[in-house]
Amino acid sequence: MAHQHAHLAAGRWHTLPLAEQLANVGSDVARAHRWQQKDPKLCEQAFVRALELLDLTIGDARWKGRRKELARARELLCDAMLGGKEYGSDLAGLDRYFYHFAVAARADR
Repeated sequence: MAHQHAHLAAGRWHTLPLAEQLANVGSDVARAHRWQQKDPKLCEQAFVRALELLDLTIGDARWKGRRKELARARELLCDAMLGGKEYGSDLAGLDRYFYHFAVAARADR
């Protein structure tokens, strides 16, 4: 599967602060949430992009000590897309969670 964020995967992603990385993940989570009831295909595309960015973040060596937390966020995102059967997670809650990273990233500019 080709990277939808190929330019970020090529190295730029690993220059961004954690808050900015997670804010970008959150943008796609917000899109998935927005499209969840309206257009399943667009919802799934946003979900795949969010997973890709989250995987890039998990693979960033700077966050080695945070991988467990990041992997849990990934697990909750997958659970939300599968209906929240395992953990009761949903895209609305994850949208709220990631929104705080967008606020923090904006404050750091």
